[in-house]
Amino acid sequence: MPIAGATEGITTLFLEFGLLLVGLGLLARLAHKLSISPVPLYLIAGLFFGDGGIVGIPASDTFVQTIAELGVVLLLLLLGLEYSGSELVRTARQQSRTGALDILLNATPGAVLALLLGWGWIGALALGGVTYISSSGIVSQVLRDLRWRRNPETAPVVSVLVIEDLVMAPYLPILTVVLTGTGLVTGLISVGVALAVVVVVLVIAVKGSVRFHHLLSPRDPVGLLLLVFGAAIAAAGFAGLVDFSPAVAAFLVGLLLTGEVAELARRRLDPLRDVLAAVFFAYFGISVDPGELPAMILPAILLAAVTIGTKFLTGWFAARTVSGTPMGAMRAGALLAARGEFSVVITGLVAVSLALPSNFLALVATYVLITATAGPVLARFAEPIGWWWTQRPSRRRRTLDS
Repeated sequence: MPIAGATEGITTLFLEFGLLLVGLGLLARLAHKLSISPVPLYLIAGLFFGDGGIVGIPASDTFVQTIAELGVVLLLLLLGLEYSGSELVRTARQQSRTGALDILLNATPGAVLALLLGWGWIGALALGGVTYISSSGIVSQVLRDLRWRRNPETAPVVSVLVIEDLVMAPYLPILTVVLTGTGLVTGLISVGVALAVVVVVLVIAVKGSVRFHHLLSPRDPVGLLLLVFGAAIAAAGFAGLVDFSPAVAAFLVGLLLTGEVAELARRRLDPLRDVLAAVFFAYFGISVDPGELPAMILPAILLAAVTIGTKFLTGWFAARTVSGTPMGAMRAGALLAARGEFSVVITGLVAVSLALPSNFLALVATYVLITATAGPVLARFAEPIGWWWTQRPSRRRRTLDS
């Protein structure tokens, strides 16, 4: 029997992973009682379970890393299931100016700090990407936790996220070429393949092709679950082979599904998504060495403060197309504040290439931890602050009248 023949290493892995899940479950209960998103608690818990923590799960552990990456795939798949291709293209067109402003406002602070720290234009390109891209995974989790998925500003925010994710399609191959010195032709091929995949899937989604929907009968929920989840994982794996973002690939798979099929897939995959997403967020903390944080804490806090502010500006511009209320703008800005999976991917490329000093990795790790924790917390208090801001003029008028 497999259990009887389990090696000591597998037994230890099961024990560590089981303790991680139990700890995350207790934190989820605590977050529920406090009426906050559990994401910040998951991130902080990762610090205690990772290298240098209490349990000591290594960030290089293949099993935990695979589960975390599956969490990203599932988060983005379910986010794609929320929207149709035509709806996405329409709102993306409306947000094209916001998308351009997003790049200018949020990539600039990272690029400037990299130049000030002496990391040159390569460091500017890498750190600019880190500060530019919001975490689609954290946003989708917060939308679910706070039940904001049907708010008017949510569709524009998702459009901004999609624009950011699509920018990553050519950016990541270009950054890889710069960091590793790969030939120009290879880099152009990677960029071309990535853009071609996006265009083809969007065209199919917008045209509303349903020829494959006969394979996804709502009357066979088990088969539907396996086909949809399997297609997302396979698409993510294929995307990795051609230097395309696995997360964007999973999102595009979700866009292809509509109607009753999409609704049933969401209901079936929601519980699995909750488990894998919790591991994904904890893995952020696991991958950070607590001993590296103090050295870069001040520049990371400064960079986080500036770029959270610029993301609030981006969110305000996005929200004003559908909702001119301060509350909607506050919610949109809070959603975009967190950085996460793509920032970690960029850091991983830098770590492999050895093109930048180790303090670059420490800065990004600290920065991602701060913003990924601050984003959900700010989202929790966005509505009270927006309500206060909305009520302030009326209170002033009542004071003057009296």
